[in-house]
Amino acid sequence: MNEPETDIEGSLAPQKTEKQLERRNRELTILYQISKTLNSAIDVHSALESTLILVAELLELRSGWVWLFDAASRPYLAASLNLPPFLQRPAQMEGWLCLCLNTFVEGDMEGAANVNVLECSRLKKAKSGSEGLRFHASIPLYLGEKKIGVMNVAGPEWRKLGREDLRLLNTIGNQVAVAVERARLAEESARIARLQERNRLAREIHDTLAQELGAISLYLESVDALLPNNAQKAGEQVQKALSVTREALAEARHSVQDLRATSLEGRTLSEALHNLATQFTHRTGIETHLDVKMHRYDLPSQVESDLYRIAQEALSNVRKHSGGRCVSIQLAEEEHDTLTLQVQDNGKGFAPPTKEENSTFGLLGMRERAELLGGMLSIKSGKQRGTIVLVRVPLKRWRGQKS
Repeated sequence: MNEPETDIEGSLAPQKTEKQLERRNRELTILYQISKTLNSAIDVHSALESTLILVAELLELRSGWVWLFDAASRPYLAASLNLPPFLQRPAQMEGWLCLCLNTFVEGDMEGAANVNVLECSRLKKAKSGSEGLRFHASIPLYLGEKKIGVMNVAGPEWRKLGREDLRLLNTIGNQVAVAVERARLAEESARIARLQERNRLAREIHDTLAQELGAISLYLESVDALLPNNAQKAGEQVQKALSVTREALAEARHSVQDLRATSLEGRTLSEALHNLATQFTHRTGIETHLDVKMHRYDLPSQVESDLYRIAQEALSNVRKHSGGRCVSIQLAEEEHDTLTLQVQDNGKGFAPPTKEENSTFGLLGMRERAELLGGMLSIKSGKQRGTIVLVRVPLKRWRGQKS
């Protein structure tokens, strides 16, 4: 009697192993698809919606939604999939703490793999329009101890989730939490970059257009006072006003051109500086020399962009204030893993302000960019001795950063 059972067990064991392998392969495929979706989506909303589709397909469920918490720890609906009519009403999905959110906030979303199956407290209010939904699986989204949000998936015919399902959902939750936080950091980085560029534009307008428009106003007030008694002197003031107007117009065009063009446009820093030097000579007639002494060209993009902007601002100051006829730009790697950028002119020079004194917006902007890179900016200048702008950036802190 035992012989056939042995044969049957012997034939079933491989089948069981085969099913386990099939399930494992399916899980890995879904995890890969979710990872690909989270990494390729253009925004958090579309990434979460695509992930909900994959999770619902995995568990053979129908609906899902994701709560995230904003900077003030308030929950908001970040994405949804096939919500029943009752939950499609905006008032029903406001960010009040329902059962799953309250459980998550209080830290009670424990259980196997930290995934809980809960009766939806929002749907308990529904007299119609729930489409039979009552329970959902709540997947907590953590990044370390930081609470990111909750992903819910539901179906009208609920089945108990197995240990493998819970483990997989926990892994998916970890993926989603990392992707959401990464997207938020990217958005914050972009916001800071936009703010810095707006500040640069404000500094540029203050140092150039505002001053030049003020000068034009003074010239025209002189004209008004001189007419009609001294037409010749009034004419001279008009010519001065026209001259400053042309300079202001040229400055505005330069600023707009700088804003429209990206800093490097796919070039290395040395290539971008070469192009900047060439254009500067063409625009101003000031002789410009570039000397690059680099062993590596895979610099992080922020280092390249900010150093380029510092060089751009330094050349702008040469054009507007120095009166020099020659300028040199030097980019070099020094000992102790330090990158230096130096811009030197042979102009009339000036008395550089100390950090405690009020700098012009241009000098302040260069100093801020250098400090954001973890570096320092120094200015050496004197009457009829020209000016040297020197930036030192320690590359050690940027190791491992993508270029």
